[in-house]
Amino acid sequence: MAKPLVIITGPTAAGKTGLSVKLAKKINGEIISADSMQVYTGMDIGTAKISKEEMCGIPHHMIDIMEPAEEFNVALFKKYAVSYINEITARGHIPIIVGGTGFYIRSVLYDTEFTSCDTDYELRQKLFDYAKENGNDALHAKLLEVDPVSAEAIHANNVKRVVRAIEYHTLTGECISEHNTRESMKSSPYNFAYFVINMARKELYDRIDRRVDIMINDGLVDEVKELTKKGLTKDMVSMKGLGYKEIIEYFSKPMEEVTTKELRKYLLKYLKEEVNLHEYKTFKEARRVIFEFIESWYNRRRIHSAINYRTPKEIEKQAV
Repeated sequence: MAKPLVIITGPTAAGKTGLSVKLAKKINGEIISADSMQVYTGMDIGTAKISKEEMCGIPHHMIDIMEPAEEFNVALFKKYAVSYINEITARGHIPIIVGGTGFYIRSVLYDTEFTSCDTDYELRQKLFDYAKENGNDALHAKLLEVDPVSAEAIHANNVKRVVRAIEYHTLTGECISEHNTRESMKSSPYNFAYFVINMARKELYDRIDRRVDIMINDGLVDEVKELTKKGLTKDMVSMKGLGYKEIIEYFSKPMEEVTTKELRKYLLKYLKEEVNLHEYKTFKEARRVIFEFIESWYNRRRIHSAINYRTPKEIEKQAV
């Protein structure tokens, strides 16, 4: 019999944490964090990490399990999450995965397989350096050349995922979007319920405004100072989380010259870009965009097994 599993996800500040605690109380659940940054100790304010009081006695897992100098990735998340799911289920409780890292959630939900052959840390660092020197949009353009579907799905400022997609294609010759599609077609080993929390953009932006104010008032600047004093740099995986990398870059000027007003404006810019959702006023407009995507890429530029894994555009060029 498939194990029960609940997933709650959604954009920053949508209310996932509070809802998950209320639900856990109702269904005798335990919570597994799917936030790739909350695994790190000493990174509490910038990640909006849940406090002991907010947990309300509900067991939370995958929080404060690694040092910021260590690298955390999706393969490790899957390994730990599956272990926690088994332990929680054995206790007769319901596991609830909560967080905004969709790739991490899918790895568990569809039992994604990971191997070391699609990882190259030297290449990865070169790509991060390229983004640093030429800008996020320049790196994103490289992804667009080799994997348009992933480029459409991944925001240019999500450098970590852009790097991963390019790295995967370079090492395997396959688009990571194709890999993910194939993996998602697997039958899940879980009897799951998947909830995506969302709200009107204005309300969401207002909540982000309030969250940034709380982060600054709670001592975000001092938290970043302490992390950098320990030798952490923006090139480390832990520092590439949304907010931290921007703050460290912003703090290239002396700390004492950074004003609260400037910092607030800088943080809001990047946090709001994370929830830059596509909104359509009518179904007609949405259908048009979907049709253009199908005609311009899905039918024209993706590979087709029926023509020896080539694109229709390649076949047309050969015929000329």
